[in-house]
Amino acid sequence: MPDTNKLTLGKLYKYFIIALTGKDTDFTSGSIRKAIFMLSIPMVLEMLMESIFALVDIAYVSRVSVNAVATIGLTESVITLIYALAIGLSMAATAIVARRVGEKNLQGARESAVQVIILGITVAIITGIFGAIYSKEILSLMGGSSELIREGHGYTQLMIGGNITILLLFLINAIFRGAGDASVAMWILVLSNGLNIILDPIFIFGWGPIPEYGVMGAAIATNIGRGTAVLFQLIILFFGWSKIKIGISDIVIRFKVMTNIIKVSAGGIAQFLIGTSSWIFLMRIMSEFGSEVLAGYTIAIRVIMFSLMPSWGMSNAAATLVGQNLGANKPDRAEESVWKTGKYNAIFMFSISLIYLFFAEDIILSFNSTPQVVEYGTLCLQIIAAGYVFYAYGMVLTQAFNGAGDTNTPTKINFLIFWVLQLPFAYIMAITFKFGAVGVFLAISIAEVLLTIVSYILFKKGKWKEIKV
Repeated sequence: MPDTNKLTLGKLYKYFIIALTGKDTDFTSGSIRKAIFMLSIPMVLEMLMESIFALVDIAYVSRVSVNAVATIGLTESVITLIYALAIGLSMAATAIVARRVGEKNLQGARESAVQVIILGITVAIITGIFGAIYSKEILSLMGGSSELIREGHGYTQLMIGGNITILLLFLINAIFRGAGDASVAMWILVLSNGLNIILDPIFIFGWGPIPEYGVMGAAIATNIGRGTAVLFQLIILFFGWSKIKIGISDIVIRFKVMTNIIKVSAGGIAQFLIGTSSWIFLMRIMSEFGSEVLAGYTIAIRVIMFSLMPSWGMSNAAATLVGQNLGANKPDRAEESVWKTGKYNAIFMFSISLIYLFFAEDIILSFNSTPQVVEYGTLCLQIIAAGYVFYAYGMVLTQAFNGAGDTNTPTKINFLIFWVLQLPFAYIMAITFKFGAVGVFLAISIAEVLLTIVSYILFKKGKWKEIKV
């Protein structure tokens, strides 16, 4: 049945306030436009807050040195492997919790939430120990110069060693999103990133009794901000300010539930390992062209994330709508939600792409004025932004698969697009045909367009509607 409910200005304002305050809402009935709006607002604001922090962080670090910026680029390309684990588990958390909530089975949702957190803590401890011990070797393997390693290894050590804050922040917010409590996840990130923004200059440049830590100060601020937010997440879970309320009796290992989570998350982890490992190889190729080019690329990617984060917020809304509506046995409503979310996302991304195409140089100059940094940062922004409209639909379709629990389909798509096509194309263009960094930028943009086309074809087949989680 067509969604004929119009969102007037008065209704939009009313729903905006409700969305921010987190009033209990059923997303399996009523207006789809309203459901998208109610979920998207806190999710977009949540992601926007994350992207604002990323820009502020790189702006402060840019005042330290070019090597400091390059250190962040190299470290984050490795941390994306941890993000892959976190995002894979969070996809399973969102899909399973959303399905249980759609089925009105809150006990099952609680059990799944606890097992996800146990898995996250286990992964964080293992990877954290490795990163804390081998930070210098990691930067060296990524092509960092001896001067860069000397200046930046403390940042790498703290970021990877303290990754438990990253993992738990991801996972618990994914639980909130799956339950439809997007506003709770939003306010948690407001707290986390608000603290980061305040603490960043204090620890990077020094203030009062606190010494100047340089780029390592950014890692200290990040861990304090995220760690504080995780404490608040746990308080919310235990004191029941969300649909999901965990009691002491729930904190037990349930092998059947955990096995199901691992099964669903395996595809998600593989999906993002493929995607993020391709970014590591791209960053390794970029390191061949020097710290200035690498710094320009790093700044441009941070700026790109500024616009992609809100877009991912809308995509996350699609994942929750798909999961809950499939749980309520309404697959057609789930599909309609995806197409409408994709349309709204495309409009947003088109607007952002115009800004990047016409004002890329001014944007990069606001972070760094080194000529080569500006030149390559500008090219990166413009080339990648050219494919934004396609990628708007690609993000929504990918999250729709994941929200349905069909993490295997995006995994196969990622393998084909990123490993089989993007990486060889980037190397050939950048190194063999000597296009340099531009070859890498072209590979990124073309890959995202192809990902969207393949995702569209497979989504239309409708097999995702039959997935059981």
